[in-house]
Amino acid sequence: MSASAVAASAAITPENREREVSLTAPAKDHAPRVFSRDPADFPVPTGREEEWRFTPLRRFARLLEGAPATERLEWTSETPIGVVIDVLAADDPALLGLPLPVDRLSALAVANADGAVRVTIPEDAGTEPVVLRLHGDSADALAWGHLVIDVRPFAQATVVLEHTGSAHYGEHLSVVVGDGATLRLVHLQTWDADAIHAAHVSVRVGRDATFRSFQASLGGSAVRVLETVDYSGPGGDAELLGIFFSKAGQHLEHRMLVDHAVPHCRSNVLYKGALTGDPEAGEDGIARSVWIGDVLIRAAAVGTETYELNRNLLLSSATRADSVPNLEIETGEIVGAGHASATGRFDDEQLFYLQARGIPADIATRLVVRGFFAEVITRLGLPEWERLLQDRIDTELGFEASGDHDDTEAGE
Repeated sequence: MSASAVAASAAITPENREREVSLTAPAKDHAPRVFSRDPADFPVPTGREEEWRFTPLRRFARLLEGAPATERLEWTSETPIGVVIDVLAADDPALLGLPLPVDRLSALAVANADGAVRVTIPEDAGTEPVVLRLHGDSADALAWGHLVIDVRPFAQATVVLEHTGSAHYGEHLSVVVGDGATLRLVHLQTWDADAIHAAHVSVRVGRDATFRSFQASLGGSAVRVLETVDYSGPGGDAELLGIFFSKAGQHLEHRMLVDHAVPHCRSNVLYKGALTGDPEAGEDGIARSVWIGDVLIRAAAVGTETYELNRNLLLSSATRADSVPNLEIETGEIVGAGHASATGRFDDEQLFYLQARGIPADIATRLVVRGFFAEVITRLGLPEWERLLQDRIDTELGFEASGDHDDTEAGE
């Protein structure tokens, strides 16, 4: 499979444009959200818009300009028996039924790509994870990508998508989880320190289907991941998990919108982030993170159950963590709904407790941070990737990967 396959677009013609542009019904006091493949439907952001006010637009300026790709990411895959990877032409009708982009960056990713990679997972496919690795060679490279993950009804699958190296990369990831199917998606941003990455993960969950997402941003200069989830039938279950570690000069941004528009569906969101900056470097030493969690329960979505939680751990004074949970409910006939957010400094009492028992300060810090992330990482259920994530966190803390991940270190 060539690297050029990691991209897609659907041709916009007078015949199909009307069905390719849609507006969600506006919630009270809010403008309708635009869904479209055409970048012209999304004005260039100024930073005053609510969905862009936390984003450093200068860092994403090259992507927002929307020039055609100058490079292609290297692309490799590991697939179990039965999984089919093929290339869709830009005008393939199969692209028209996919969830649509919701902002300028994701629309540009679709429009500027030439063809699509589609991963189809049937019911009788093997149970080993589908592993897709994308690698960039230079931060000067500009690349666009569109990947389609089609999990057929009643199939069960795990897909791991890992980004490494460096590039300016705009990505649109379309995910369709068929009726009665189960998908575990692991989306890893382990870029080099100078990478710029903007991604939209657009998910549609079928009747009685289960979707579990795990986002990890542990690299890059600026990363912005938007994840949207909607339901095509009752009984859908979505769990969105995530971790991020922002260091001096980094901007890591995670946004999500879970749209409950059908009855008796469930969603759960849990994100944890740690930040450590350099107080002596001024503005350039600030570590930044943004987490925006939007959950909308529409009037027809009776029997909905949802909860979202974000926690941020500040390891130095040169940090800024913006955390905004939003919950909008248009019906009182729900099982339950709630949200929470907490941002706080490193717990000096925990550090003192460990040091009083002979543990050096740097090792004690490592143990506390590992314990902070363990609640999320251990829910991944993939030991190999759990070890990789813990090793990467150790690297972010200045430790060499030890390969030692016993329960004592990883426990709360």
